Amino acid sequence: MRTMEVTAKVKAAGVADGLAEGQFVALVSVFNNEDLYGDVVRPGAFTQTLADWAAKGDDVPVIWAHQWSDPFSHIGHVVKAVETLQGLEVTGQIDDLEENETAAQVYRLLKGRRVTQFSFAYDVPNGGGAWVKDDDHRWGGYYELRQVDLHEVGPCLLGVNRETELLAAKAQRLATGAKAGRVLSQANYDRLATAHESIGEVLAAATPEKARPEAAPKTTPEETGQPGSAAASGDTPPAQPSEPAPAKATPEETTSTTEDETTPDLREASPVDAAKAGADSLRLRSDLELLELEVSLTE
Repeated sequence: MRTMEVTAKVKAAGVADGLAEGQFVALVSVFNNEDLYGDVVRPGAFTQTLADWAAKGDDVPVIWAHQWSDPFSHIGHVVKAVETLQGLEVTGQIDDLEENETAAQVYRLLKGRRVTQFSFAYDVPNGGGAWVKDDDHRWGGYYELRQVDLHEVGPCLLGVNRETELLAAKAQRLATGAKAGRVLSQANYDRLATAHESIGEVLAAATPEKARPEAAPKTTPEETGQPGSAAASGDTPPAQPSEPAPAKATPEETTSTTEDETTPDLREASPVDAAKAGADSLRLRSDLELLELEVSLTE
């Protein structure tokens, strides 16, 4: 499931704008406009999915900030949704204003224009999207959405998992270019190799700790704190313990010790190790950002 964020054009909200209490009208998708992920929604992309919702007799949910697991973030439903020349325009109804404080607060934010973004969640069915080559484009082309399956719409401050999805979109664009047979320059190939190396280092730093061996049981009086049999009877003074011979390490103990030395517990890692892992992650992000800005998928 994917999400797309646009700057909300809240055309009306509330009784003062001639609507019922709790209602709003907003443009939640703009046609023929490239978003920051390189996606372009074409007119007609919502025609089939709106018909499917109507056939089911269900309303498209209005959910605050894609918080699907929070029942109180399910703040309302779409009363009407139409494709205009500009994009997908919805009339939404925020429900349970007196019982649901989340719904009431979101409604206040909309009326006061303190929330200025809308988002919608969708999937792309087979044949619903295509890569369009454009030599003048900064990425060599863009992804055209001709049909989408709409799941929900809703206001939000910023898109959920914004950076994560951006990285995924970069990888998708690169993969699409590779499938099309495009050739990378040596400089861009080197950047990809560096990014690949950084991914390996980050994954290596995040290896879960291995199970540690159980401590050897305490057996001697000195270890357990319990007196020996002679000392316990009180008949004779306890004998001075002889110097115990050093215990020889068993193969199991030797193996465990080696594992402990070579597999550090990440929770006990030194600040230097933690900083290195963070630097690897930062370098990976930088490599991908440079690749996005500078890579040309065609020679």
